[in-house]
Amino acid sequence: MDFNTSLRRAIKTGNVILGQNETAVCIEEKKAKLVVMAENCPSAFRKKVEEREDTSLYIYEGSSVQLGRACGKPFMVSALAIVEPGESDILSLSR
Repeated sequence: MDFNTSLRRAIKTGNVILGQNETAVCIEEKKAKLVVMAENCPSAFRKKVEEREDTSLYIYEGSSVQLGRACGKPFMVSALAIVEPGESDILSLSR
């Protein structure tokens, strides 16, 4: 599975929430099926998500700038939440 292809397909055909604050809300509302974080995501937020047993987490091997590019966005994305994967197989990354 190619992560970038799966991510773009999820963004195009599903429901993906971008940004650390919106992702945190999604987690609290138990809507996030998978959380993707850049390697340089703030450690406090990362620890908070890692402590939750009801949230699947995938650490993207790149910076928030690279994750933003992978999303097809011209800005940094430190975290995102997959609410609905659409036609993507991205949920196979769940731990």
